[in-house]
Amino acid sequence: MAYSSIINPRNLMNTVLYTGNATARSITGVGFQPDLVWIKPYTNGAWSHNLTDSVRGAGYGLFADLNNTQYNYGTGTDGSVRTFDSDGFSIGNKTQVNNNGSNIVAWNWKAGGSASSNSSGSITSSVSANTTSGFSIVTYTGTGSNATVGHGLGAVPTMIIAKETTGSANDWTVYHVTQGSTTRGILNETNAWGSNTAWNNTTPTSSVFSIGSGSVTNRNNSTYTAYCFADVQGFSKMGSYIGNGESSNGPFVYTGFKPSFIIRKNTDGGVTESWIMQDNKRNTSNVVDKWLEANNTATEDTAYQTDFLSNGFKMRSNNDGTNRNSTTYIYMAFAEEPFVASNFNTATAR
Repeated sequence: MAYSSIINPRNLMNTVLYTGNATARSITGVGFQPDLVWIKPYTNGAWSHNLTDSVRGAGYGLFADLNNTQYNYGTGTDGSVRTFDSDGFSIGNKTQVNNNGSNIVAWNWKAGGSASSNSSGSITSSVSANTTSGFSIVTYTGTGSNATVGHGLGAVPTMIIAKETTGSANDWTVYHVTQGSTTRGILNETNAWGSNTAWNNTTPTSSVFSIGSGSVTNRNNSTYTAYCFADVQGFSKMGSYIGNGESSNGPFVYTGFKPSFIIRKNTDGGVTESWIMQDNKRNTSNVVDKWLEANNTATEDTAYQTDFLSNGFKMRSNNDGTNRNSTTYIYMAFAEEPFVASNFNTATAR
């Protein structure tokens, strides 16, 4: 049975919904001051995913579905995410975050606030780390030679999402514990997992992750951002499962908590599928069937049916994106409620 010291996961990761009106304003209800805000308009037009974090700074956007370097929108009323606030964030009138008439989702994570210098690796990094939630934001400058980078978690990262932010256009590169350090996923593509030396064929440690000499993680003089996640019992889980292709009785995946957010991706060759994102705000009860694609600007669709249960999730459809027979899927999940908290109170399943 999974016990968690995090009584209220919504204090560390939370999803909010709002409607765009093309007018600069504050978005509240997050419950904390976020350090990473991932925004996607999901109706009324195809717009990119916009990621802004407190280490790179307000106004700087990265796009999950594109290989572009970061764009500086500025922090004026015509910008994107302008400030990180005590109960949310403020936005300008840019369509990627405030398209008039669009329903918009914002996934929010709390790191450690202001970044500090980290010299644990051979490259000095700037790190905002939250060791309680197992999440850190890391920036560093590439050298073009094999290197290590400090991440500040004090625990081994089980998923890392990295992006070249200045220099040249380059794909997002993903490390996942179930696939190992000799491979990478590509967040902005449907490609299956493939062999790559992005992580220098070296497993991360509790203090550093390794990078090879290639441009996807280490171009000389380019800057990079890495979002690092470590499993926290009862709060977050990175894992994998194998689909069974059954339309209503797909595999059950134990996480130790009721999920609030899941992103997953097939890893096998022979089929190319998107990064599927589901949450408990666009669907407030089972079956959870509303989904977005991290690698795509497309609006919300319904097809990939999933039950969010008190101790994990279960597939309720046989679509290739989440439950193709004999196909392996990786996932990252965060909790709405821990299955059992450290005070031994069982969370309420809904």
